[in-house]
Order: sequence, then C-alpha cells, then structure tokens
Amino acid sequence: MSDDSKQRDKFVPYIPSSKSLPELTVTAIALGIILAIVFGAANAYLGLRIGLTVSASIPAAVISMAILRGLFRRNSILENNIVQTMTTAGEAVGAGAVFTLPALFLWDVNVSQGLIIFVVLTGGFLGVFMMVPLRQLLIVKEHEILPYPEGTACAEVLKSGEKGGNSAKLIGIGLLIGGGFKALGDGFKLFKTEVETGISNFKNAVVGIDTLPALLGVGYIIGPRVAGQMLGGGLLAWIVLIPAIGFFGSGSAAAVFPAEAPISELDAWGIWEGYIRYIGAGAVAVAGLITLAKSLPTLFSSAFATFRGVRDNKGAMKAAPIRTEQDIPMKYVLLGILAIVLIIAFVPVTDIGIIGALAIAIFGFLFVSVASRIVGVVGSSSSPVSGMTIATLLIVTVVYKATGFSGMDGMVAALLVAAIVCTALAVAGDISQDLKTGYIVGGTPWKQQVAMMIGVVASGSLVGFILILMDNAYTMGSAELPAPKAALMKILAEGVLGGDLPWDLIFIGAAIAVTLEFFGLNSLVVAVGIYLPVHISTPIMIGGFVRYFVEVFSKTKEAIKERTDRGTLFASGLIAGEALIGVVIAVLLYFEVNIPENALFPSNLLPFILFMLLAVLLWFISFKGSKKGV
Repeated sequence: MSDDSKQRDKFVPYIPSSKSLPELTVTAIALGIILAIVFGAANAYLGLRIGLTVSASIPAAVISMAILRGLFRRNSILENNIVQTMTTAGEAVGAGAVFTLPALFLWDVNVSQGLIIFVVLTGGFLGVFMMVPLRQLLIVKEHEILPYPEGTACAEVLKSGEKGGNSAKLIGIGLLIGGGFKALGDGFKLFKTEVETGISNFKNAVVGIDTLPALLGVGYIIGPRVAGQMLGGGLLAWIVLIPAIGFFGSGSAAAVFPAEAPISELDAWGIWEGYIRYIGAGAVAVAGLITLAKSLPTLFSSAFATFRGVRDNKGAMKAAPIRTEQDIPMKYVLLGILAIVLIIAFVPVTDIGIIGALAIAIFGFLFVSVASRIVGVVGSSSSPVSGMTIATLLIVTVVYKATGFSGMDGMVAALLVAAIVCTALAVAGDISQDLKTGYIVGGTPWKQQVAMMIGVVASGSLVGFILILMDNAYTMGSAELPAPKAALMKILAEGVLGGDLPWDLIFIGAAIAVTLEFFGLNSLVVAVGIYLPVHISTPIMIGGFVRYFVEVFSKTKEAIKERTDRGTLFASGLIAGEALIGVVIAVLLYFEVNIPENALFPSNLLPFILFMLLAVLLWFISFKGSKKGV
C-alpha cells in the first residue's frame, strides 16, 4: 500500500469523500467576491499605514456562516469554506500590492490601474498554480507534521458553525463602531485623531498617539509582546535618536544631507523625515535579511524535501479518483505557469524583459515552496515574506545593473519583479492554509484552487483603484500613509542602481538591527517601529495591553481562548470598519467633495478619552458572555 493510500486510510475528513455537499455555488462565489474586496481593501489600508496585515480567514468564516446559515438557510460547511478561501485571496493580494507597488508613487511614476492589475493578477495566479503540485506533499503526506495553525483554527471554527451567528454579531458591532469612529473623526472632523505632546525641557522629544480603532484592533490581535517591541522601536526613534540628532546638530548652520534645511531649523517631524526614515529603512532591510538568514536551514531543507516529494509523488500529481484528492490537472497547471511567464516576458506592460521573467519563475517557485512549508509551521504572520522579497529585489537589481539596465527604468522593472514575487508568496501562503482547512473539513481541492483564483481576480481588479485613491487623498509616504515596506523597496532599488543614498544612516540602521538580534528581540518588528511614527505604535501597544490583561485575568487556558477569540472578532470588525470608511473618505476627496480641514473640538483630551473608552469596550466584550467559573 502506498504512503498516500495509508494517509487516506488514517485520516477521515469532517465531510467524507463519499459525500457531496453544495460547494462552489453561485451564492458562495458572490459572497466570497464581496468579502475578498472588503478584506482586500482593509488589508491594503493597514499595510499602507503600519506595514502589517491581519488574517481574514476566521472573520470571513464567521461572516459566511452567519449569512449563509442565518439569512439563506443554507447548511453546507463546504460553501463556507469556499467563501473564506476567496476572502483570504483579497487579504493576500492587498499585502502583495501595498508592500511593493506604492514605491512607484514615491518615484512619481505615472502609475496606471492596468499596470497594478497586471502585476497582482500574474503574481496571484502564479502563487496558486505553483502551490498545486505541492498540496499532496505538504497538506496530505505531512498532515501530522505541518499544523498550518491558521488553517487548522479556521477548520475548527467551521466545524463549530452553530456559534457563527453570535460571533458574527461581534464583527458587525466592531465594524459599525470602527467605521463610526473613523467617520466622526476623519470624515466630519468632530475631533482630532492624532494627539501629540512634547516633553518639558527635552528638546525635539515628542510622544503621540493616533486615536484610530484599527490600530487598537491590530494591537489586540498581535498581542503585547510584538506590540511592545514595536513601541520600543518607536520610543528609540522619537525620544532617543531624534533628540540626539537635534542636540548634536544644533550648532550647524548648513544643511546636512539628506535633509534640505539645517538641523537647527528642523522640528521633530523634520528630523524624522530627513534622517530617521533612512535609519529605519536600513534597520528594516537588514532585519528582513536576518529573518531570511535564520530561515535558511528551513529554506534549504524545505526546498530539497519539496523537490524530492514532487519526484516521489509524480503519480499523485494527476487528479485522484476520490473527490477530496482532486487538484487542478497538472497539464493545466504547467500550461498556466508557462503562459504567465511568457506573458510577463513579452507583453509590454511592465518591460521587465526575459531576465525579469526568468527571475520570477525561479525565485517564484523556490520561495513559494519555502513559504508554503514555513507557514505550515509558524503561520502566515511569521512567514519571512519581506526577507524573501528583499532578497529577490537585491539580486534582480544587481543582475540588471550588470547587464546595463539601470536608471529609473531599471529601478521600476526590478520593483515590479519583486512585486509579482511578493504577491505570489502571499497568495501561496494563504492558499496553503486554506487547503489545510479544506483537507480537514472535506473540501474539494480543485474547487478551492479555482475559488482562490476568482478571489484574486475580484480583489486584484480593485486594488489599483484603492492605491490611487489613497495616494490622492493622503499622499504616499506622508505621515498619514507612510507605506513603510514599499518605501524600503524604493530605497534599496535606488541604493543599488542609483547609489545616491545617505549610506551612513542606512548602516546605522543596519547596526541597530544586528544589535537587536543579539538582545534576543524580533529585530524586524522593532525596526518597523523605528521607521514608523511613534504615534502609530502607541495605540497598537494599548491594544496589546488590553490583550495582556484579558489573559492575566483569565485563570484557565479555556478561558483565555474563549475571551481572546471574542476580542479578536470584535477587533477584526474595528479594523474592517475603519478601513472601509477610510476608503470612502478617499473617494470623497478624489471627487473633491468638501471635507472640513480643522476639528470642531480641537482638544487633545477628547480623542484620547474616546480612544480609551474604546479600549475599555474591547476589554468588556472580551469578557462578556464568558462561562461563569471558567
């Protein structure tokens, strides 16, 4: 008996292969498209603000159950699985786009929606196609070895679908409150959403907080340790580095590169803009490479195990006779990959040429196989996608420079190669989790793979519109929309192909990242905190504190899980609500609708009080409904 047959005999999915339920239905596709667009927009907004995205699978599963079971009286767990699969496509496409493509806006390149759509669709389809031949190995054969935490958790949520209605209420309440808060603050301008203050007798030292519900929700979801390290990076920048630069440069009468004005004339924001962002960029770049380097043993072992598994499981590449083992046929997968690579090479949309297309094919499959295995162990949030994207960008820029392809055209081409690879990695990581969910609940693999591609098309068709809207409304690279990961890509491409960079500042940031690793900290998280304004890290930390106290006051593991799950659903609603209203405000600004510029109540205290009340509400909702005595 073959290993695959033994695996099938050993594991029985929730819906056995002998039973068929409604799955890839019109209703599921329609709902999946809507949620893919919603969560794609939400993650694009988050990625532009803080350089992080959050998982959409569990909120999508809960919403899907509430709508399909509650409104349409449909009782198919496999339809719900299709909906959450399509939704994660929106999350992945949003991440791949905002981590790279905003660099084009920072270069003032004329960016068309068609270019953005081309990049995310080719990257998204490659991510799906390249994962198909790996499913038998990573999901089936290593089911007991690779847990795929988000995928397994989502399967448990789907299986306990009877609680979907109440859980969906939490997301709905969070969505209304998060959206209402954003509308009243940044829409109607009833109060400020940014509060800051200087520190007495401490020149250029500034602390502040963006009183936005999405940042509170992010802090709750990522937890106190990660949030604390991010805030640590922010405090290092704003109450150590900025005052130090101001102090030592106070006697200079001339501007010091790269700032255009003397340091003595710069306030804290001027120093941040002129110097700290380069230090932060150096720290993020090296931290990303360190993260990748730490993953090298896993990378090589994953690559060898994957290639060996593909060789040993050639028979499994064909569509299996039973429903739960049917992938997209391999001939279509190979034709799809070949067609996409040829289109990238020869269609004059990106002008990346044959070299860029070959780089996408090579790094795409190598890193997809690695990403798909790594997320099986540590989850999608901890996958070193940034490091692999940085490595791709650096290698491609060096190759381009060696072949005489430089200047702005070379930088844009290198960035587009990195953007396609980044999107492929994000999509591959998410569909790996989705296929794990499907394997546990008994979904049909080829239907999930098709659903993922539909989700890629749905969200990818609008992400360009969203990026252009956000740039027109808030301006890429501003304090309101720093786009940290994309700004890093811009700096790296300029450094290799242009050379006109403040390398001393870049190396200072790099040295900080190395030092942080010796301290045992997550250098990438702290580096992001250095790069971003501390005003963003502070509300994230408050959300982390709420999560910390929820866990401290819960006496058992069961109570911690129950309460944090409730809080996570409400926090997801806060994020989605604020993000959607943020897009609406951007649309209004795009069409030149008159929006007040100054807050009606300019007090710093009012928004802070409202934000803290929202934090208390998050705490209360986490505890509400908990079993007595748990």
